[in-house]
Parts: sequence; structure tokens; C-alpha cells
Amino acid sequence: MWPLYLLLNKILNIQDLVVEEGKPDGLVQPSSSSSSRKCEDTAAVLPCSHFVQVPHIKQLHSWDCGLACVLMALNTIGINNCSIQGLADLCCTSSIWTVDLAYLLQKYSVSFSFYTVTLGANPNYSVETFYKEQLPADLVRVDMLFQKARGEGINIQCRSINETEISLFILSGKYIAIALVNQYKLSHSWLENAILPGLNGGNSGYAGHYIVICGYDTGTDEFEIRDPAASRKHERMSSRCLEEARKSFGTDEDLLLISLENATSERAR
Repeated sequence: MWPLYLLLNKILNIQDLVVEEGKPDGLVQPSSSSSSRKCEDTAAVLPCSHFVQVPHIKQLHSWDCGLACVLMALNTIGINNCSIQGLADLCCTSSIWTVDLAYLLQKYSVSFSFYTVTLGANPNYSVETFYKEQLPADLVRVDMLFQKARGEGINIQCRSINETEISLFILSGKYIAIALVNQYKLSHSWLENAILPGLNGGNSGYAGHYIVICGYDTGTDEFEIRDPAASRKHERMSSRCLEEARKSFGTDEDLLLISLENATSERAR
């Protein structure tokens, strides 16, 4: 459990949520609060918990979890005129990378930022079974998408985002996120309900998977997620578990931070 006063100290000593107008990418700014500021005063800055009502959408195949997550995000902000198959047609590939999801969000005029620790496809991932078959064919295509991203208005920041920062974004009530994780690092209880073949037999190696992060509870230090591979509509995972899953070799710590500020129908509870 992560006591509230620890979170408040992080707010005081690390950062305030400062967002540049028109951009969801203003993240780390020095806090102007003095160290003597009372915690009870800071409690008014952010709530102890916040959850956004994101509809749970199950993926249809082993490769379209990212598309299901994009569809969940689009539905959350009031865009309901699309389907997983429609998104797949726009991608024109079944080898989906985070940059592909970024282009989909941009096509629907969604305000978001893309955080990653690697700009492009990492050739070192060829040692992973998950990447080995498709990576050689994807290297040029993915690198080209990264190179063209800025010209397309896609904001990509090469930096790591930690779970404290994610929790602050979620608690602000202004964002949800799509994260690339190692499916093997997720709870076994979810794997038992997963539709992806071959994931229940062990917990080693890497299997890329996308989830939506849509809530955070300070008292339990747990994130609420939507897992397109799970049967259950609502799932929670500890901050530690999320960090391990997000920072596994193979993920590049990819995170799409999606703004709800201009949503036509934000549904927060």
C-alpha cells in the first residue's frame, strides 16, 4: 500500500501537472510549492482516486489488442463510428506497433502524446521469439513512420514515464493511457481468462500486449485497466506489477497518453 502522504510528498517535491495549451505533453515542471506547505492543503490538488468509465472491448485475434485499446479510447471520448476491423483496414498490417496506434489516433484528431525510450524499431529485439519472425520486415516501415511523425503532427517524446507520473496524470482526470506491456508479467488470474494462445504455459520471455490505463487508487496503489484479452471488464493491478510489465525488455516503455479535455462525452465516475 502506498500511503497518501507519500503521494502528496511526490506531488510537492517532484512536479505539478502543467499542460501546455493544445498539447498534452507538458509533464515535468519544477514545483513552486515550498516544502513547508501542509499536506492537507495539497490534498485539494488531486483526489485520492479517479476512474474513467472506459468500455471494455475484447480483441478479435491474437494481434489486434492495440486496435481494441484504440477503439476503447475512441469510444470513451465519444467517437463511435469505427470498429476493430475498420482500424485494421487503416493500418494495412497485422504487425501492429505503437507508432501505428499513434497514427490511428491522429487520423481521428485525438489529442495525445507518445512516450518511448527508442525512436524507431529496435534491432536488438530480434533475439526475442515474439519479434524474430516479423522484425526484419518491419524495421524500414516502422522507422519511416517515426521519421514522418513530426510532419504529421504526432508528438513523440523520447523519455521514460514512471508509474508515479502516470498516477498523477490519471488523478488529474484529464487523461487515460494505452501502454505496451509484457503479457507474461501480468497476473496469472488474467492469463487464465486470456484469449491469446500459448500464454498460460509459463512466465518467462516476452509477449507484447496493449492495455488501457483508466484509473488509479492512492490507498491501494493500484491502477484500473482494461485488458482486451481478458474476459472480466474491470481489472486492477499494483503499481509494482505495472512497472514490471511496462519496463520489460521489448516494450521500449511505450505509452500513449490520451487527453480527455476535448472529449465530446467524457464519462468519469
